[in-house]
Amino acid sequence: MNFDSVAQSYISQAEERFALAKLELERKKYNITVRLCQEVVELALKACLRIVNVEPPKFHDVGPVLKDNLDKFPSWFKERIEVFASYSRSLRKERELSMYGDEETNTPPEILYSEYDAQQSLKMAEEILDYSKKTI
Repeated sequence: MNFDSVAQSYISQAEERFALAKLELERKKYNITVRLCQEVVELALKACLRIVNVEPPKFHDVGPVLKDNLDKFPSWFKERIEVFASYSRSLRKERELSMYGDEETNTPPEILYSEYDAQQSLKMAEEILDYSKKTI
């Protein structure tokens, strides 16, 4: 492991977005909670990649890159990579919908998401954020 100031910045940004996501859940802005959680997951996982000397990709779902570099992570992190890749993929699919809604059906994002969706997103983001902070 190494110290990487950009990775530390990613973690800090992820923590800020996580705090905002919790506030948005309280405000019943479920789509915004989901969007912020996607950003938390992306930033936190990209920080983890930087810490193991892997340049993060310029796309949002880093799950495949995590899996390709499995052996670079400590065993306690490796054990969760399949789960983290799944979280990353799931939330990546929600990135645009949570902001713009479903333009094909003309459904605004506020209608697409429920409290359950927001809570599930927060759980995923919290777990990844906790694990990523341990890598720093």
